[in-house]
Amino acid sequence: MRNKGVVVFLTVVITALCLYYLSFTLVSNRIEGQATAYATEAGGNVDFDKKQAYLDSIYREPVYNFLGAKFTYKEIKETELGLGLDLQGGMHVTLEVSPVEIVKGLSGNSKDVTFNLSLNQATEAAKTSNEKFVNLFYAAWQQNASGRKLSEIFATAANRGRISLESSDSDILKIIDTEVENAIERSFNILRTRVDRFGTSQPNIQRIQGSGRIQIELPGVSNAERVRNLLQGVAKLQFWEVAEINEFLAELEEVNRLLVAEAQAAKGSSTAQTEEEADETTDLERQLAQGSEGDDISTQISPLFSLTKGQGLVYEIRDTVTINRILARDDVRTLLPRNVKFLWSVKPQVVDNMELLELFGIKYNRASDQAPLEGDVITDARQTLDQTSRPAVSMQMNADGARRWRKLTSENIGRRIAVVLDDYVYTAPVVQSEIPSGQSEITGNFTIEEAKDLANILKSGSLPAPTKIVEEAIIGPTLGKEAQKQGVVSMIAGLVLVVLFMVAYYSKGGFVAIAALVFNIFFILGILAQLGAALTLPGIAGIVLTIGMSIDANVLIFERIKEELRRGSGLMAAINEGYNKAFSAILDSNVTTFLTGAILYALGQGPVKGFAIVLMIGIASSFFSAVFITRVIVHWMSKKGDKSNISFASPFAKNTLGQLNIDFLGKRKVAYIISTSIIVIGLAIAAINGLKFGVDFTGGRSYIVQFAQPMSPTDLKVGLDGEFDGSVEVKTYGASNVMKVTTSYLINEDDDDSNAEVERKVIEGIASITGLNYNNDAANLGDAQFTITGSSKVGATVADDIKKSSAEAMFFALVAIFLYILLRFRKWQFSLGSIIALVHDVFFVIAAFAIASALGATFEIDQVFIAAVLTVVGYSINDTVIVFDRIRENIENRGTSKLVKMFNDAINQTMARTLITSATTLIVVLVLLIFGGEVLRGFSFALFIGVLIGTYSSIYIATPVVVDLMKRELEAEAAQEASGKKTA
Repeated sequence: MRNKGVVVFLTVVITALCLYYLSFTLVSNRIEGQATAYATEAGGNVDFDKKQAYLDSIYREPVYNFLGAKFTYKEIKETELGLGLDLQGGMHVTLEVSPVEIVKGLSGNSKDVTFNLSLNQATEAAKTSNEKFVNLFYAAWQQNASGRKLSEIFATAANRGRISLESSDSDILKIIDTEVENAIERSFNILRTRVDRFGTSQPNIQRIQGSGRIQIELPGVSNAERVRNLLQGVAKLQFWEVAEINEFLAELEEVNRLLVAEAQAAKGSSTAQTEEEADETTDLERQLAQGSEGDDISTQISPLFSLTKGQGLVYEIRDTVTINRILARDDVRTLLPRNVKFLWSVKPQVVDNMELLELFGIKYNRASDQAPLEGDVITDARQTLDQTSRPAVSMQMNADGARRWRKLTSENIGRRIAVVLDDYVYTAPVVQSEIPSGQSEITGNFTIEEAKDLANILKSGSLPAPTKIVEEAIIGPTLGKEAQKQGVVSMIAGLVLVVLFMVAYYSKGGFVAIAALVFNIFFILGILAQLGAALTLPGIAGIVLTIGMSIDANVLIFERIKEELRRGSGLMAAINEGYNKAFSAILDSNVTTFLTGAILYALGQGPVKGFAIVLMIGIASSFFSAVFITRVIVHWMSKKGDKSNISFASPFAKNTLGQLNIDFLGKRKVAYIISTSIIVIGLAIAAINGLKFGVDFTGGRSYIVQFAQPMSPTDLKVGLDGEFDGSVEVKTYGASNVMKVTTSYLINEDDDDSNAEVERKVIEGIASITGLNYNNDAANLGDAQFTITGSSKVGATVADDIKKSSAEAMFFALVAIFLYILLRFRKWQFSLGSIIALVHDVFFVIAAFAIASALGATFEIDQVFIAAVLTVVGYSINDTVIVFDRIRENIENRGTSKLVKMFNDAINQTMARTLITSATTLIVVLVLLIFGGEVLRGFSFALFIGVLIGTYSSIYIATPVVVDLMKRELEAEAAQEASGKKTA
């Protein structure tokens, strides 16, 4: 074997890297176990907040020593193999979009006393009311305004054409309500963009209907502060000219004299100061009290001023509250220049173990509140490295921004320009020369993570209104621990059966295939960890597909070797020919599936993207392990040449399925009728009865249910599924005795009676399942009771644009498959036949779900169903390409054979490979379907039907369609045959 050394070297390197990166996952799991033990109370209840507090306490502490290199828990979490929300839970955040800023903006920031009083009252009322903010504001306005019309406030120049002095209050309220709703929707879309780029896998983001609140769930988040910064940042980017210290030094000295005089006056009464007040006095205030009027400004306003003399003011972080308090005073503000405002730097710098923040004076126009240049000119932003190889953010501006940036820099050569985001200065470089292009860079004391987040925020856009976090909680996985355990045990049992089957059928060759399978799964998990990706249930669907493809590749090779041996070739010649002849089929099937994965990743969102990542990694590792690693192993096992003791078939399997001669194409019309009938019946049932869509697609009502003792979310879900119609999702919420129950029951009804009916059904269902009694008094919850502490109505996780992007991704994936097969097989009939088979398989799975529902076995259509359907597509195209490849080979060596016979021969010749690959994949899926538990039933049912129908369609749909599309060639053959008979 050529290049054996390269394969061995790559295998060793990849294995070592995978072991290294997966070791972080083992350490993380150990620490998570310690945190869980620490947070487990005597009664067995786990306090998730306490667990998170434990993890936060060691976040920056070294917890892992690898060959002398020490890693903090923070670094461990950044490197481990993460899990998605469905497998490990994460952080729940409820954000509230502030409508106050939107209403103020519509009024032109009116200073009207009554208007602002009404806004303040509405803000207070909103804290305890579910009423729309606009309605609360108008109620307060009617109470305070004594008959005044809203048009007095909102008939501004900016609203000309929409609002006039003659506009009625109702018309203005409609406009305000529309603007608030649009702002919330824009905030929702921007936040989802930020979250998607955050680096987590398959996050959930939902609108809480009837309010300005947005609910976000991020899997496995360990750095809550980073999440808060990401979600609450408005992303208001501005470029300001910096006012240097010498430009307002005289004013600062006036402020200094005022402060020193006050401090010294207060010094005389310090004996009356309580101990508590003394503790709250900062070092800066004490220094002011001890100073004298003649002292230098640099030692009074800023004791550390000398560190940056001539540039700005620098303070310890603990002094910033005092400085803010001083600058907010009216008497101080009258002494300072009106055209200067003060902003802090975003991140402290450590000098002599002190954390220092710089206070910048910014040239400011109070009348317009407009920066010389703002972030709306940014067209692109990305994390990069500056000239000293430190993390930075590169920005690209549009033409207008580039022109204004050039003017701003040309007027400030030798001076500083501050780059300000959400009123914090990220950097303030000195302009060395005019910058003619719109390409700029934000530098600062960033980590790579911070630079990525900043680029993410800038690129996703500015929120139309400020957001604030009103609720946080640590949530458990959608797939409970019990369901996870059942799934893992079932998949391991299925793989064990596959191992036994492969060894029984292929003898020592079976061990080779299993070695490739182990390498494949190991590489997938290791590479996922290296890339910082997370494993989700859709990702597991991708692994199931790559398991099938890994086994399939080796089955192809071994069946080819068996063919050569039956023809009388020696062992070594058979091995070489087997690998060579199987290579093109393996390559084509892997490339078509990889193309599908790449397009799904590029265009898809949510579960589609998560599935695509695992699929692409799986295909690459499957191809390498099944083709190259097994070749090295086989080469080593056959080092004695033709006398080597290696076999590729057990005695009973030696000639099994080797000499088939079934007329598959003769039955194609029967197959067409069967397929069409099942699909039509299934779709008709779906149209009449509907399908059971999960909460992911429909949204639902959520209830926070508290118990006295820990509960199993899996048991609750399965039980509630049987209590009433509608999908149910259950996960732990903050503690193992608190559950978040979401149901789509009566989702399309929004009246008070429906709300009461859903809550009643949830209470009755939980009482029936657990045997506990409902108590509406949470403060007096007994051991045999439960209560509901909160509720809300949330929108769908899978939003319309996710559905649209998924449809677009599938369309372009089908186009790519069509073009690739056309390129490889040179006939459009092969391309169209494969596409028709794929569409057939997707509709068949949907029809199967509908028919199963009509027969009493109802399965949900949810995010995982999407991944299962994509798995079916990948499996089906793999099967189809294998048959097509043998057809192409037969055509190249056609001799006098007829076209239909060559197609039939190709199906018969690949039947052993088709059945064995299907059998090994079905073993895993069938065990998962039977023993994987009720929660995984829909997922495994879709895969089971998909594998069956993918195998069926490659034989009875794809190939027969190609034959029927090639009628002209068949008719030409028949005419030629008839002509030959006449001549004879």
